[in-house]
Amino acid sequence: MYNGAAPVNPEVESAPTLEQVRVSEEIRKGRTLLAVTVVLGHCIKHIYNSGLQSILLPSIKEGLGLSATRLGSLAFSTHVMGWAVTMGAGYLGDRFAHRAAMLLGLSLALMGGAFFLAGNAGSYWPMFGAMLLIGIGPSLYHPPAIGALSRRFPDKRGFAISLHGTGGSVGQVLGPIVAASALSVLVWQDVMKASLLPALLAAILIWTMMRNVSGDVPGSASTRDYFGSVATLIRKPMIFALVLVTGLRSMGQGAVTIFLPVYLKEDLLFSDYKVAFYLSMAQVVGVGTQPVMGALSDRFGRKGVLVPATAVMGLLFFALKYADDGIELIVVVAAMGAFLYSLHTIFIAAAMDVAEGEVQSTVVSLIYGASIIGTASPIVAGFIADVTGDTSNTFLYGGAVSLLASFVLLLLRLPKTAGQMAAKPGG
Repeated sequence: MYNGAAPVNPEVESAPTLEQVRVSEEIRKGRTLLAVTVVLGHCIKHIYNSGLQSILLPSIKEGLGLSATRLGSLAFSTHVMGWAVTMGAGYLGDRFAHRAAMLLGLSLALMGGAFFLAGNAGSYWPMFGAMLLIGIGPSLYHPPAIGALSRRFPDKRGFAISLHGTGGSVGQVLGPIVAASALSVLVWQDVMKASLLPALLAAILIWTMMRNVSGDVPGSASTRDYFGSVATLIRKPMIFALVLVTGLRSMGQGAVTIFLPVYLKEDLLFSDYKVAFYLSMAQVVGVGTQPVMGALSDRFGRKGVLVPATAVMGLLFFALKYADDGIELIVVVAAMGAFLYSLHTIFIAAAMDVAEGEVQSTVVSLIYGASIIGTASPIVAGFIADVTGDTSNTFLYGGAVSLLASFVLLLLRLPKTAGQMAAKPGG
């Protein structure tokens, strides 16, 4: 139960004490199965998301005759709806933590239904509406899933959340391959319609596995307790600072991830399979780096990992424009994979450190919800591409915003992790 503790001194961001991160037997119970289930569900979710973003969206653009700006607006609609749902999902994940199985299953089922509706859209505006709906299901997944992991792994928070991210990276690897294979035998409309049945089966699987997780970590005892804890949380300046930096990062990354597939397909004339290979290759790298970076952030602190990694990612976005379409592009895209999802999970862990164990799902919502800052970024990037007639200029825009995020991060004073305190003599 959340106790709505008094707010900390806003001038000094404190960190959990070793006593606070001591793991009870009740919390340990069943947490391995919980981690496996959450990671699997996240993988399935990203098979859908990455297949849509990397392979299906360029086909939709071509099939419906959309400009780059209109393509960006489709991503905008998904992000706006995703932000709204994410904020509500934070409340549900904290207030009804014991209903996580239902929430995760519902997330995957709604995603499949939205894909089916998109497959029936024959023009821009119906597709715009379908993309709004596509933002619902995936956004419902993260807050209860990551909140459950954080509550069960307070001693290894960065590592556990990075494992969740690793599941997403595996999905990112498989998604383009699955979508490209499906497009080799079906048109994009039929691919999206056929997505319904696998999503429903996955929803049943994840719901069943979550119901078998033993142990119990209850949510907030009442809505009043929940909002009392939220009030304590939002009085912490560092939370808002992390939301701002996360928003800047999402602006830069969102522009690049939307238009990189378009650049590969339309400017470099890559086939769907070749596009899938390049994008999946990046995620293969991310599968290995996420748990490593998460563990390093547990041991040496979030800031020591986030600042250099965000800066390097910005420089890699710049490099995309100037790399040739051979080995240089392969190296740049693969290197990007080390950071695209690793950074996001460490931002979440940093925010949870600041929250000191309170309203964990809502903290996830705030960090994911920070993407509202970047919802118009794909439209801006699309406008840049249309005006200049060069899709690769979107990479310069994305790189500049990412470097700005790294500079702001450098100014922040993040709390120490439990690992840092344990390593400190007398800590």
